[in-house]
Amino acid sequence: MMKRIAILGSTGSIGTQTLEVIESNPDRFSVELLTANNNVDLLIQQAIKHKPNAVVIANKEYYTKLKDALWDADIKVYAGHQAIVESVQLESIDVVLTAMVGYSGLLPTIKAIEAKKIIALANKETLVVAGELISKLALENRVAILPVDSEHSAIFQCLIGEKENSVEKLILTASGGPFRSFTREQLATVTKKQALKHPNWDMGAKITIDSATLMNKGLEVIEAKWLFDVKPEQIEVIVHPQSIVHSMVQFTDGSIKSQMGLPDMKLPIQYALGFPDRIQNDFRRFDFAQYPTLTFEKPDTDIFKNLSLAFEVMKKGGNMACVMNAANEIAVEMFLKDKIGFLQISETIEKAIEKMPYITKPSLEDYIQTDTETRLITLELIG
Repeated sequence: MMKRIAILGSTGSIGTQTLEVIESNPDRFSVELLTANNNVDLLIQQAIKHKPNAVVIANKEYYTKLKDALWDADIKVYAGHQAIVESVQLESIDVVLTAMVGYSGLLPTIKAIEAKKIIALANKETLVVAGELISKLALENRVAILPVDSEHSAIFQCLIGEKENSVEKLILTASGGPFRSFTREQLATVTKKQALKHPNWDMGAKITIDSATLMNKGLEVIEAKWLFDVKPEQIEVIVHPQSIVHSMVQFTDGSIKSQMGLPDMKLPIQYALGFPDRIQNDFRRFDFAQYPTLTFEKPDTDIFKNLSLAFEVMKKGGNMACVMNAANEIAVEMFLKDKIGFLQISETIEKAIEKMPYITKPSLEDYIQTDTETRLITLELIG
């Protein structure tokens, strides 16, 4: 059956690779909605090529350019964040792939769940910020949330067929980023250019910096808690520099299942869109002979504090993960603008967590207010 796909964040790394998967499977998938934040030129190219029902540019300044470029195409054109929130509810959409960066993906995902769309989740911040709320909504609306992140896709695949068997532990793998063996003294002098050079994955700027600070793994830990309904103490992170074992599940009998493959995001994207089917493809295959050694080591949370911060806020619950996420988004932005150093990212996040009031059972309005206030406080801390 043809699945009609909405891609939120179609001009980013995940979005462009999703379009490649769709283009390779024209008998299975079609493009129904494309959205972008600022990259109007690429959005125009994508719209002309894939002919969606509608496109949305979040930055209203580009509306006229987008409208003029598509004036003779049978494509509806909208602008603004509210337009994204409303567009995901279109009856013609079957699957919403959320690949927007950061907190911006929260409200569109909520509205898509309420409209009973299948969610292919590449925006981990949605569950980090409001995991309890999202999980409850998905259950109430009987909506499937299919993970797109390679680590969560790996766990999801390992759990297929294991419904009656108890999980002892989830083991998320981390590449360790470009600074895996650095000391704090070395980290104090790293540059933006160095931090943006990931050894294994080709990703956007924000997620690449998060990977370098291990915040990305911290966000994934919190996301895993909500996706797979486990306790914080059931989640472990192990550094695996080769990025071949994407994650593992240990069961109560001691057996461990892993999902392996070359680091290529098109595979988990295709799996989420095609689930429960495995779709034949021509992706490059893993060859054991080319990887005679796969190594694993403990992460150094004394040097990379963001990972330990993530475990702390996950255990505390409430609005604390929302605080951490908002502070991180501002700190990363400031680092990319050369306003703060690499080590100041985690230092700033820790200070923001200390300053923000704790809310035990936050509502959606509480999450929104927490996010807004944390961003202001974090900017004040940076000065």
